Order: sequence, then structure tokens, then C-alpha cells
Amino acid sequence: MLGHLGFSYVGLIYLLMLWIPNTIWSRNKPIDYNTTKENKLLVLLERVGQACCTCIILIFTDYNLAPFSAWSWWLIAFFFLMVLYEISWIRYFTHEHTEENFYRSFYGIPVPGASLPVMAFLLLGIYGKVIWLIASSIIIGIGHIGIHIQHLKAIKHVCE
Repeated sequence: MLGHLGFSYVGLIYLLMLWIPNTIWSRNKPIDYNTTKENKLLVLLERVGQACCTCIILIFTDYNLAPFSAWSWWLIAFFFLMVLYEISWIRYFTHEHTEENFYRSFYGIPVPGASLPVMAFLLLGIYGKVIWLIASSIIIGIGHIGIHIQHLKAIKHVCE
């Protein structure tokens, strides 16, 4: 449950799938995007979770491909969530760049830009049996998903 030290190419692929659309987004933020009212505790949890997840996903070999077993289904589910994550970004980039479009649900998944990668981190932690990634996923989930839900509630409040 602690993990085997080494380099994870699966972790690197995951981070690329995460960072590339986020880098593109940083140049195409919603026209009405506002971070001034984000809860400071949620921001702290998000940053701590990001740092931990980024390091942990790269330094343990437990996420790399192994012979197929029942545990492989966790990796398949992880990959499926990341494909959905990429598709949700395509939806955002091909539509109007507004907060409403950015935070709207995707196939019933609320705040997909936050919930899909967090769930993927969690599934990868389960697949690799690395408690550190599982715990870090929970920390980033509280912060990242919490911030996105705050933004979504603010949008709904403005629309009412």
C-alpha cells in the first residue's frame, strides 16, 4: 500500500492529459471568469493536493502497466474517465468561453473539469494500491471540486 519508488510513465501520460488542456484553457479562460471570492481553505487544499498528486503520480512505479488481472479494471476505468475529461475540454473549446459553459455538467457528471481528474487520480491510486495517492486525491478533491462548486453556485445565483 505504500508504493514502489521509481518513474511512472503512466503517471506522466496522465499529467500530460491534464496539463495540455489546462495550458490551452489558461489562454482561453471564460470571459466572465472571477477567482476573487474563492474560499482560501479550499484553495490551500487544492494546492497541497496538486503538489502531492503531481509528485506521487510520478515517483511510484505501481501505476505502470502490469499483466492483466482483476486490478486492471481500475486502470481501464481511470483511462475512461480521462477520455471523458478530454472530451469535456473539446466541448468547452468548441463552444462559447463562458463560466456557464465551463462548469456545466457532462453526461450527468457535475463540474467535470474538476471531478473527472480527481476521480481519475483516486482510481489510479486504487489500481496502484498507493495509499499516498488515494489520500492526496481526497485532499485535492475537497479543494478543487469545492472551488468549482462555489463558482457554479455563484453563476446560478447571478442567473436567478
